[in-house]
Order: sequence, then structure tokens, then C-alpha cells
Amino acid sequence: MNYKYTTRNESETLELAQNIESEKFPNMVICLNGELGSGKTVFVKGFASSLGIEENITSPTFNIIKEYPNGELPLYHIDAYRLENQKENIGISDYFNKGGVTIIEWAELIEDKLPKERLDIEFRLIDENSRVLILKPYGKIYEDICESVL
Repeated sequence: MNYKYTTRNESETLELAQNIESEKFPNMVICLNGELGSGKTVFVKGFASSLGIEENITSPTFNIIKEYPNGELPLYHIDAYRLENQKENIGISDYFNKGGVTIIEWAELIEDKLPKERLDIEFRLIDENSRVLILKPYGKIYEDICESVL
């Protein structure tokens, strides 16, 4: 089952991320998909803030992976944009079992490397400020999260 959530501004995207963060657990994986500028990094900022991470969150496009170990749980922020045609294994799947939360932007580009159980969130632009977010849980724990926060 998919869940639909409409945000009318950046604050509502941050609020959704904070609500999902309240249900966090070790080895949680969240996959974000959507056009450039659709709010993926804004979501990560909200999630990180709720974890107590005070560092400035930016898209890790050139680093591919940024680690933030100083929150309630470690946060692993991955940008898969440049990995679509990557042939060698760079160890992304190792992050899924490191006891933190892994959030992947442009996750659809590495779908074959994603864990079976995860939460996918698709960001769709409506206008300059509004977005429709489609949440698709894979696994009971992620279904429960969607039910409790939406």
C-alpha cells in the first residue's frame, strides 16, 4: 500500500521527516527519489536535526557518502546520482547493517543494491512550494511507521 502526503512548504517537509525520525530504529533505510530540487535534501536535513545532528547537511553528490556519527543514531547520507553506471561494488550495502539510519537520494538508480525491507519516498513537484510525497513501505516495520506518522 502506498501513502500520499502533500507538503505546501519546506517546513511541512521538515515536519514529516521529523515525524518519521521519531520512529527510527538501527539499520533503518529510507530511499528518496524525485527531480532535482524536489525536497530530498530538505527531508534529510529535518531527519538529521531530529537525530540531534548539528552539522550542516548538504547533498553528498561529489562525496557519494557522508557520515554523521554524532546523533542519537549514526546517519549515513548517500547520493546515488553518479552511481547509476558504477560497475564495481563501493560497499553501499555495508551501511545497511552498521546500526545507523541510511538515507539514499536518487535510490532508484541503484535499485538492485537496495535492501528488500525499506521505505521509499517519491517527491513529486506540484509548484514552486508544494510537493506530493508518495511513501511506499517494504516490510511490516515500515508499514507500521507509515501508519503511525500519517
